[in-house]
Amino acid sequence: NRQGSENLEGAMFEKGELIMCGGHGVCRVIDITGNPIDRLDQKKKYYVLEPVFEKASTIYTPVNNDKIVMRRIMNKEEAEKLIAHIEEIDTVWIQEEKRREQTYKEAIRTYDSRSLVQIIKTLYQRKRSRINEGKKVLSSDELYLHKAEELLYSEMSIALSIPRDEVEAYIAREVDKQKVTV
Repeated sequence: NRQGSENLEGAMFEKGELIMCGGHGVCRVIDITGNPIDRLDQKKKYYVLEPVFEKASTIYTPVNNDKIVMRRIMNKEEAEKLIAHIEEIDTVWIQEEKRREQTYKEAIRTYDSRSLVQIIKTLYQRKRSRINEGKKVLSSDELYLHKAEELLYSEMSIALSIPRDEVEAYIAREVDKQKVTV
């Protein structure tokens, strides 16, 4: 399973490789270097990462960092397979607000693609339901929906070689095609 945390297994990412990195989304591994703060500590290796969609920063993180999720981004085949199974992914309905929010946070923190789809589907359904009931959409729901979409669509943009702002429409078309052929 390529979606696992390779860095926890000791395998290193390569220079130039695209990865998902906790808190930063899709990043390119620019370099693998010694400790950027303590130049005398050459034992500890660090990734030098550049966020792909936010060029403003460079990130240094230990190669064996188990506090941040780092994994290879999905490839085209994995992205297409995920889209093909979107209809089968269940929503998560949790009545208690604190537990619901914790579930959203955890899905976003793990960067697991299926969990992100699950959160997006849940929040879309919840948003539609609240609007139909004449209620306001909760700002916290909007925040988690935006973050989940941002992470998923950024990764899929790279995997499918399409602009990020076209990913949502691409997924909708593919899901519609599946409905027609069933």
